[in-house]
Amino acid sequence: MPTSTDPKFPTSQDLVSQIRFDTSFGKVWMQEQRLLLVHSSLFLNLRHELTATIGEQRARGLLMRLGFHSGWRDAELARKLRPELSTANAFAAGPQLAMIKGMVNVAPVRMDFNLDEGSFYGEFLWEGAYEADLQLANGGRTQSPACWLLTGYSSGFSTYYMGRQVLFREEECQACGDSNWRIVGRPAQEWDDPEELNRILKPDALAEELLSLQNQLSELQASRSDQYSPDELVVNSVGNSRRFRDAWKLLQKAVDNNISVMLQGETGVGKEVFARSLHLNSSRASNPFVAVNCACIPTDLVESELFGVEKGAFTGAHTSRPGKFERANGGTLFLDEVVELSPRAQTSLLRVLQEGELERVGDTHTRKVDVRLVIATNEDLDEAVKAGKFRADLFYRLNVYPVHIPALRERRDDIPLLVEHFLNKLQTQYRKKIPGISDKAMQALMKYDWPGNIRELESMVERGIILTDNNQLIDLDALCPSLGLSAQRDSEITRDGHLQPSVRHNLYQLEPVCDSMLDEGFEFGEFERRLISTAMHKAERNVSQAARLLGLTRAQLAYRLEKLESVKEE
Repeated sequence: MPTSTDPKFPTSQDLVSQIRFDTSFGKVWMQEQRLLLVHSSLFLNLRHELTATIGEQRARGLLMRLGFHSGWRDAELARKLRPELSTANAFAAGPQLAMIKGMVNVAPVRMDFNLDEGSFYGEFLWEGAYEADLQLANGGRTQSPACWLLTGYSSGFSTYYMGRQVLFREEECQACGDSNWRIVGRPAQEWDDPEELNRILKPDALAEELLSLQNQLSELQASRSDQYSPDELVVNSVGNSRRFRDAWKLLQKAVDNNISVMLQGETGVGKEVFARSLHLNSSRASNPFVAVNCACIPTDLVESELFGVEKGAFTGAHTSRPGKFERANGGTLFLDEVVELSPRAQTSLLRVLQEGELERVGDTHTRKVDVRLVIATNEDLDEAVKAGKFRADLFYRLNVYPVHIPALRERRDDIPLLVEHFLNKLQTQYRKKIPGISDKAMQALMKYDWPGNIRELESMVERGIILTDNNQLIDLDALCPSLGLSAQRDSEITRDGHLQPSVRHNLYQLEPVCDSMLDEGFEFGEFERRLISTAMHKAERNVSQAARLLGLTRAQLAYRLEKLESVKEE
């Protein structure tokens, strides 16, 4: 396991190469995570505002939590790029990412850790730490260390990396008048106050107080209205877009009467959930809710399914049984895809709506029913009437109170809320802890047209949870590979730190150096062999280090080395 009192960082090109500038859409990416280039003074203003509003102790805890989260996310990235976790080079990704992002210049003094045993000691010198520089330039010296976000970042990265709580502290800070910036990290239990990190990471007491007040308000609101069911809560809370709220408010106005409601919308928008919510908020909530998909019932059986059948009415009718209307008596009947009803079934349905009574198939006895009818269709019933597919008089009877449920592409602002809801629901089902999805994956979801609407989104999130390891973010490929097919024009950083168009979108362009090599009789296989040989020599035959020099993963280089060895043996 790595132990070094004179450590050196490896090249950071494998980290720098992950940065992309998507100037066409105003995005900066570090692999699949979105970055922001902002004025550093923003953080000074944030610090002052927080300190003035909630006090220095609470402000410090909040900013350390923000830094901890950022360090944790960078450790997830480092794990993908440098999977050989037991090496110092892999751990060095944390300090290197902090430097790449312009937060601080880091010089390692000592890195000593053992993943198997959980032992850790890290000591680093900082130069130009942005938090302290801002403090000194604008507020002067402080009585206590000033780099709250940075120490939180170091603690978050190391905690993820080691799989146990690691706390960094500033042992020396120039903002306090010391000559150097020196930070030391140890397992939290080895410090004189082992509970410090736990206190920092716990939700602030102020947040708990606000949450308690919010819960009290929610309980008060609930006590003044009918209790919400889980299904109703899905509809009522997972959606803040204007079009969604308009549909919900319109539905609510129908709760306290028995008017038939027509739910319109594309497949997968949640029509049955709306219907259940209407039922559960009504005075019929204690009685049955019966849902029927008319498209799933064979045409010759639809009348007996809806209205019941008497024994001997037809071959196979060995017993009398009630239909869906009788089973829903006193409650609500939801008929989905009502346009698929046969002409005879439409006639019987019209009679039930007009007279409140029905006859079972093969019976002459009339039965009274009290049913709230909610129908749904993803077809235009008006057009079905014009085509002779649907009775006009039944359409006018059903079209008294239409509610249009917007398609998901019409309420894109609700996608993050729905994703969070499905993550919470499905990760419990699959016994996984998935903290969320990557920024690039979320961007793809926001741009997708969603022909399958909410049902498609839930299926996509479920796929992502299945394919993603525990405690990892769902990336774009795991969510749905097809979402990433539309490539974007972006830029990348060269080795010397300059921006250039990404080669992924400029595949066929003239490069002067390459043009000269081709004119001189260039042979690709020989060039690759010599380049790999040189990289292995510079890295002293360390495959991981050579791979970083070449901008490859270790597995990619190992594959090429194996091919070269097999050619040599031949």
